[in-house]
Amino acid sequence: MAKITLSKLRHSYYPNPKSPSDYALKEVDLDWSDGGAYALLGPSGCGKSTLLNIISGLLVPSEGQILFDGQDVTALPPDQRNIAQVFQFPVIYDTMTVYDNLAFPLRNRGRDEDTVRRRVMDIAEMLEVTEMLDQKAAGLSPDNKQKISMGRGLVREDVNVVMFDEPLTVIDPHLKWKLRSKLKELHQRVKATMIYVTHDQTEALTFADQVVVMQQGEVVQIGTPVELFERPAHTFVGHFIGSPGMNILPCQLQAGTARFGDHTIALEGPIRGEATGETQIGIRPEFVSLSDSGLPATVTKVSDVGRHTVVECNANGTRINAVLEGAAQHNTPEKGADVHLDFRRDQTRLYVDGWLATDPQTSAEAAR
Repeated sequence: MAKITLSKLRHSYYPNPKSPSDYALKEVDLDWSDGGAYALLGPSGCGKSTLLNIISGLLVPSEGQILFDGQDVTALPPDQRNIAQVFQFPVIYDTMTVYDNLAFPLRNRGRDEDTVRRRVMDIAEMLEVTEMLDQKAAGLSPDNKQKISMGRGLVREDVNVVMFDEPLTVIDPHLKWKLRSKLKELHQRVKATMIYVTHDQTEALTFADQVVVMQQGEVVQIGTPVELFERPAHTFVGHFIGSPGMNILPCQLQAGTARFGDHTIALEGPIRGEATGETQIGIRPEFVSLSDSGLPATVTKVSDVGRHTVVECNANGTRINAVLEGAAQHNTPEKGADVHLDFRRDQTRLYVDGWLATDPQTSAEAAR
């Protein structure tokens, strides 16, 4: 295992990049602690795989450094970085047994058979594939093939990092939750540094201790799943994480207050700086409620998803979602109904040019 440091990392697929738009990966500075579980999360084309390939040595960055435990490995080829990688599609040998597939990375490095057997049996038990060890890999189901592919990455004890590049893409939806749980369990047991690349927020948030959210080659926020949900640093994070995502309302600032149409919207706390630029209000649907007073709106859609109801409203031409749970679900209005929306103040934030521009109100301020 290793601490991984990315220092002033940038990459362009053009030979002579001249502007920021020429870079597939904007400047990245990251520190990943030894033994941590991390995720790179973002839509297709945001730079996740480019960053992963740079860490693995499949790409040499245009600028910057990659360090493993302080050692510069930027120019080292993949075979000298001591990494394991699990790909989107299972990489196994169909003609070999499950046992021989798991043993291959160790035998390839000259480990003795006693060590090979001990490690294979340990990993097989963790993956719950002990009964399959004598079977040919060709006859396995897709989820079990991916289990073996994961096992090949985990069987070595000397790897600096294990990287997963969208490993559950080919797995049936009803089996994904099993493999997600198994992967989290494996990390807790083997304590290896793991980096998981995905565009699926559920996979990232259930696996990782820290999630790196990327957009257009840029890291927009790094945080725990709770931090990303409760306090998005950028409107993209608020929109991308959550179902439905964060409500984004255009607003104007007047004398230090936020106005949406004819209504003043109370914010969580003071606004940072002069707040010049495009201003927007961000509020998650979970913190929007129906009330007798507040922002007037019209219900345009009602979706009952079982554990809660999503009420979609229109206010001043802007869509606003409210998530109703518990007793509130029994009083859900019908489509076309006129309602009033109330925003929970401590969860109502101002964003300027997409970036968070308010600070939480202190307890002293709240008491005044």
